[in-house]
Amino acid sequence: MEMIRQDILLGELAPGQKLVVADLKARYDVGASPIREALVQLSWKKYVIFAPQKGCWVAPVSIAELEELFETSQLLSQALLERAMKNGDEAWELNILTSYHKLSRINPADADVDFNEWEKRHSDFHLALLEGSQSTVMLGLYRDVYEQIERYRHIWVSQTRHYEERYHDNGEHEAMMKAVLSRNHHEAQALLSTHSQRAIEMIKTYL
Repeated sequence: MEMIRQDILLGELAPGQKLVVADLKARYDVGASPIREALVQLSWKKYVIFAPQKGCWVAPVSIAELEELFETSQLLSQALLERAMKNGDEAWELNILTSYHKLSRINPADADVDFNEWEKRHSDFHLALLEGSQSTVMLGLYRDVYEQIERYRHIWVSQTRHYEERYHDNGEHEAMMKAVLSRNHHEAQALLSTHSQRAIEMIKTYL
């Protein structure tokens, strides 16, 4: 599943492209059963879609879906962040510091950046901010939406553009970390909102 997922993220399998099991067998040199199982799992995560009696396609991307995903993510993350700043303990604070340090070690605009590693560290940091909420169900929903946004974020941080056009942190994650750890509710929520809005506007320019 991971090989197909990575090819979707990197655009090797383009949005809207039909996925034929025989072609995928040859591409990845595996049997039909693992391919079918992978496609089913990817459909659960919204990377691919099935049409009864017609086949399977890479899920399309659109500005409308992007905006709805970000709106949903924003509502969930704001509620979770508020709870986290009220309920978070010392272990939560330490996890935020650790995940930020790991994220800050990678510059996603570098020519030789490992996007998969950056994406993992970026995801870990944002999740670390919210885990102190102690809201298992809402965190699960947030993770589902975050994973759907991942395809769009890969469009944004593409290596194919000049250095100046790629994603730059601009100190946003450090500012969010400091605001959250100081329990500055207003500033933390404002920074999170601005961070998300900048992301959606930049992604839209490349769709």
